[in-house]
Amino acid sequence: MTSHIPVRRAAVIFIFITVLIDILAFGIIIPVLPHLIEQMTGGTVSNAAWWVGIFGTVFATVQFICSPIQGALSDRFGRRPVILLSNLGLGLDFVLMAVAPSLWLLFVGRIISGITAASFTTANAYIADVTPPEKRAGAFGMLGGAFGIGFIIGPALGGFLGGIDLRLPFWVAAGLALTNFAYGFFILPESLPPEKRATRFEPHTAHPLGALKMLRRHREVLGLSVVMFLFYLAHYVLQTVFVLYADYRYDWGPQEVGYVLALVGVCDGSVQAFLSGRLSTRFGERPVLLAGMAFGAASFAVMGLAPVGWAFLIGIPLMALWGLAGPPIQSIMTRHVAPDEQGRLQGAVTSLGSFAGIFGPYLFAQIFAFAIAPDRNVHLPGVPFLLAAGLLAVGMAVAARATRHQAKAPSTQRIAS
Repeated sequence: MTSHIPVRRAAVIFIFITVLIDILAFGIIIPVLPHLIEQMTGGTVSNAAWWVGIFGTVFATVQFICSPIQGALSDRFGRRPVILLSNLGLGLDFVLMAVAPSLWLLFVGRIISGITAASFTTANAYIADVTPPEKRAGAFGMLGGAFGIGFIIGPALGGFLGGIDLRLPFWVAAGLALTNFAYGFFILPESLPPEKRATRFEPHTAHPLGALKMLRRHREVLGLSVVMFLFYLAHYVLQTVFVLYADYRYDWGPQEVGYVLALVGVCDGSVQAFLSGRLSTRFGERPVLLAGMAFGAASFAVMGLAPVGWAFLIGIPLMALWGLAGPPIQSIMTRHVAPDEQGRLQGAVTSLGSFAGIFGPYLFAQIFAFAIAPDRNVHLPGVPFLLAAGLLAVGMAVAARATRHQAKAPSTQRIAS
């Protein structure tokens, strides 16, 4: 058993770097994509918000369709080829978006991004392959740390580059994704040996509805699937309206938004890397899950009610603690799935996020556009964040019910790290 520990640690480090570079590439374009859309549409902030919502909904729809296929392919052919093809396609797609002369071509590029953004799904399956069940919460937390670090550097760099030229961040993102492809090609090992792979690719389980059906096999997994859906749905308020909300309410431009998102990354990365695994080990996954959901609801409430920028910043540490909920949810779900189904599980979980994304961007964008419409006498720009807070409060209640048997069972997770 001990002879495999160095291999596992090395594999987790490899996938950590792979995810980190991908998050950097995505993070760089966050502060500038809404402004590029606004520039191309030549409209008001409310008009740009409408288009940002459409972009987000279509991106999520494509991911909803493609993620289960990618997960099933990784179960059949291994994680490595899926990750490599994803990174190569993503890099080429960022080049297309960098040179896109019109809104429709930028829209096409966003569709391709949805198809190729598979490394996150497959990375979670990779972690499940190389990590024993009792250590998965910590490993998923480490992967969450890669997200945090990526969002420390990515948005800050993107905001800086966007201040020079709105197209420049796309070129840098393309370089990072293609570098990730080269890194994976020469360094990234395969995590799923042939004897543990699915014997065949089954189309009936690879489509979105077929993938979601597997979540119904166990009551606890089904309940946590609802929690994950609400988790993802609430998160879309940030992806959809934060940039425009910050500009409208606090007069923050691309650079200020980039720095704020970097602060989000610092807080989130610190929680994921240093607290998530340790707290789950010490207190159990269920209490950490519920506490994380409560912190998330509080954070969005603060952000939605904050009248000035410094008050908004108070919600950022609370939002980082929301991240405590993610790793325990994933860890509990992986315990109920066989090794040759981990890719399909992660594809189904990603599909939940994409399914939420079909509604989330449009929902939050429309609510924001309605709340700040020029013909309205009362402007309530914080309403989308308050809705997100309510969604997480409901998610906490569902999680408490879905995992209630764990509160009665003796903890098997309090193992010294």
